[in-house]
Amino acid sequence: MSERALAEVVDLTRTYSGIRVLDEVSLSISSGITTIIGPNGSGKSTLLGVLTGAVEPTAGTVRHAHEDSADGGNDKRIGYLPQRVPFRGEFTARETLGFYAALVGDDPDAALADVGLSDAGDRRVAALSGGMRRLLGIAQATLGDPTIAVLDEPTSGLDPDMRERAFRAAAARASDDTAVVVSSHDLDLIDTYADDVIILDRGRVAVEGSRDRLIDDYGVDDVKDLYRAVVSDRADTGSDLDAGDTDSDDGTKDRDETASESVHVTGVSDR
Repeated sequence: MSERALAEVVDLTRTYSGIRVLDEVSLSISSGITTIIGPNGSGKSTLLGVLTGAVEPTAGTVRHAHEDSADGGNDKRIGYLPQRVPFRGEFTARETLGFYAALVGDDPDAALADVGLSDAGDRRVAALSGGMRRLLGIAQATLGDPTIAVLDEPTSGLDPDMRERAFRAAAARASDDTAVVVSSHDLDLIDTYADDVIILDRGRVAVEGSRDRLIDDYGVDDVKDLYRAVVSDRADTGSDLDAGDTDSDDGTKDRDETASESVHVTGVSDR
């Protein structure tokens, strides 16, 4: 692995019923905010699932920096927020985080505070707004200070103010030692927060690199224009920009429902 990489994907292929959803994808994930964008059906959710270990690749490898550590790779420090998180509605927000926090030795109240939910700790999950449940999911995915936190559409279905709040909470978890990987259609927010950008198209990596370098290379003003420049040959490019839909982008939710809807506990779930 390269010195800066926290994870690397090499020649990754994933097929469903013989159809290639990911086709020989290779990329590197470094510290900071990495955003994955692309048209619906480009394989974003499948890539995130494979990155966390929730989805098995058909071919290729995924390597994580901690696997090269002295403990032999037993420290599985990966957090995961899938598109749909089946938190139990009768539990409070604090009870929900308390269950997962106890498994990784973290503080649920501190996790609630980190995403701005301190005042909602005693509210039942069923009574939380959609945005608050997404914030709760971000808090769960980042318990235990994972090396990589993977968030699949954390702003999906939210109003503009709550989208900003969710993205800001996710970005706050990134550091020199932590990568936050986010898939999203919110290109304006990506333009504001992203360090690195990966654009998928038809199951392949169209471009990847730092936001600033890609914008400079393509001679565009922002990520939205970069997206249009890279995926310009798709007839439905414009319809994908701010879709914010909650369905799996690759259409595989029914075929891999268990993996995509499971709650991945940082440091505990097997990859």
